[in-house]
Parts: sequence; C-alpha cells; structure tokens
Amino acid sequence: PQLDVNRYVGQWYQLAANPAPFNIDCVRDTTANYTLIDERNVRVENSCTTVTGERRGIVGNARVNDTAQLHVSFPGVPSQDSLDGPTNYIVTYLADDYSWAFVGDSTRLSGFVLSRSPVVDPAAWQEIRRVVENSGYNACLMLTSPTTEGMQEIRPLCTV
Repeated sequence: PQLDVNRYVGQWYQLAANPAPFNIDCVRDTTANYTLIDERNVRVENSCTTVTGERRGIVGNARVNDTAQLHVSFPGVPSQDSLDGPTNYIVTYLADDYSWAFVGDSTRLSGFVLSRSPVVDPAAWQEIRRVVENSGYNACLMLTSPTTEGMQEIRPLCTV
C-alpha cells in the first residue's frame, strides 16, 4: 500500500505476531509508538509487559526506504544497529482508515498485526486472519498478543 507516514505515526497495539527471540518474554500489552522525526525518519518506541509484570522497552529509528518499506534499527542490537540498511519492515496491509496494519519482512519470518485499538471484534479477527494468510503467512504460526482490554490469551491466530 501507499504509506502516509504522517497518518501512520502514533500509538499501535500488537494484536498478534510471529514469535521472535527479542520479544519472547513479552506476555501482555505490547505497543509501538511512532513519532515523526523528519520526512525520512521515525522514532520507534516498542514496549511490553513481561512475564514478571514489569514494563520493558526499546527505542530505535525507522528510515523510509520506499513507499511502504522501512529499515528499522535499534542501537546495540546485532545486525540492527545501523540507521541505514536494507528493508526489514514492510507494511504489507493497511486499512483505509489506518485503524490496523499488518507488517512483516521479505522472508516472512517476522510478522505483526498492529491496531489503533487494543480491542477488535470477531469480524475484525476474521479479516485479520484472511489478510495474514493472503500475505503468505501461516496463521497457525502467528500467536495472539494479549491486551488488558482485549483478548486475554495467547493462541494461534488460525484458532481465533
């Protein structure tokens, strides 16, 4: 999709994701907050509640490489500490009203369902699953991400 970075910035809630080593201890309320720095750079602040009940976060940068492709980097993270680099964050799907998005990478190893709201209804979950599967991801390998106000359990997206 055509990405309007000005509309994309703000708070997003992670509703589902492919499990990854960097967020394996995140068990609830995973969020991403994007703030515009300039026309090519966005401040990225990811946070979550861990298994011990504490909030954990990391701050990085997203550099726009193409219309809906960015290079996200985090200082001190191996292979992700350079501001410039190849695309590793692709906005694969974006709702017309920017209410939710599906992002991933070219290898389809990482994938994240992001929403402006921590709560979505059953029809929205079905739409999310359809988009994930139509994007070439296995919905059974993607796990839901609990939110305090929304879904309370971790389960495969294909069972929602």
